[in-house]
Amino acid sequence: MGLLLAVIYLIFISLGLPDSLLGSGWPKMQMVFNVPSSYAGYVSMTISFMTIISALLSPKLIKKFHTKWIVIFSIMLTVFGLLGFSFSGQYAMLFFFAIPYGLGAGAIDASVNHYVANNYSGSVMNFLHCFYGVGAVISPSIMALALKYARWNEGYRWTAFLQTGILIVCILSLPLWKKNEEARSDEIADSAGIRETLKVPGVVLTLVAFFAYCAGEATCFLWTPCYFAGTRAGLSDELIASFGSLVFGGLMLGRLISGFVSNKLGDRLLIRIGIIVEIVGIMLVAMPIGGYLAAAAGFVIIGTGMGPVYPAIQHMAPTNFGKRHSAAVIGLQMASAYVGSTFMPMVFGHLQQNIGIGIMPVYLLIFAALNIGMLELTYRTIQKQPR
Repeated sequence: MGLLLAVIYLIFISLGLPDSLLGSGWPKMQMVFNVPSSYAGYVSMTISFMTIISALLSPKLIKKFHTKWIVIFSIMLTVFGLLGFSFSGQYAMLFFFAIPYGLGAGAIDASVNHYVANNYSGSVMNFLHCFYGVGAVISPSIMALALKYARWNEGYRWTAFLQTGILIVCILSLPLWKKNEEARSDEIADSAGIRETLKVPGVVLTLVAFFAYCAGEATCFLWTPCYFAGTRAGLSDELIASFGSLVFGGLMLGRLISGFVSNKLGDRLLIRIGIIVEIVGIMLVAMPIGGYLAAAAGFVIIGTGMGPVYPAIQHMAPTNFGKRHSAAVIGLQMASAYVGSTFMPMVFGHLQQNIGIGIMPVYLLIFAALNIGMLELTYRTIQKQPR
């Protein structure tokens, strides 16, 4: 069981690896492709749209295939997408390779989150998502090294090689999953579908909350390096690319801390504390302080506050809505989250192009407020339902 958990942690490192590459490499990629800065949003939107499709398919996939096979096939898709990006010589080519890039991420996310939510504690869930942050922090550093010593293409290629190593470990770990296969078959056989699950009170509210959370998170992932490029003069390409790891580093820290305290505080209190911390970070970024250190610290604090929100909402799914609905709820949450990831960074891209990228803190604050508001309504709705 311990070895299997270690493999699951490694799987989430692989899930985080591709997510921060586009934001870190885009300031340079934009110049190479000779396109406006907002065009990053279209690529990000395509990746997220593919993730929505795979997340909506995940309840059926979970019913039909064991988690281990979903994971292995999905990592293969992301490796193909990363290699495709690395060989893309024109902007249009990115859209073709964004298809496997996004499909792989959604299937891993939904299936492994469902598996952990039903089999492990909230502490394990937070540590799991902390390892997602490890992967997301590593890749901007890879991109920064590529920009310094090679080209942006190598950042994607080197990440694909690392992802391939993780794939090999997952293939070697296949026998570790056998112990859980029989129990899992009985549990999944009676799981509810998406249509039935959408009628459960509180489900739609939590989907809106997930949309708001990922709208803010994805905007940070994609636009943080560009925020510094647009508001701080005289920074090197390598330094700007490295800022892509700020929010991811904060996420990792927030989830690491939450892993130690989540079983004592509970999911709801963790979320409330997290969003308050996130708002403090947004305020720090918004302050007109010279240099880049205060804003950099603000983005780390934003990530730290965001840290427990995602895993806590996922971990609450079986408790709030029952194990019968948990696979569909988590799949719907993934889809709703990636609707936010798909459209809202693109919307921000157009806003910053017309108003200025300094609008970013206000944009993030709106979604933080929507996130906590919808979750509080969800709790009240659930409490009114008979048990």
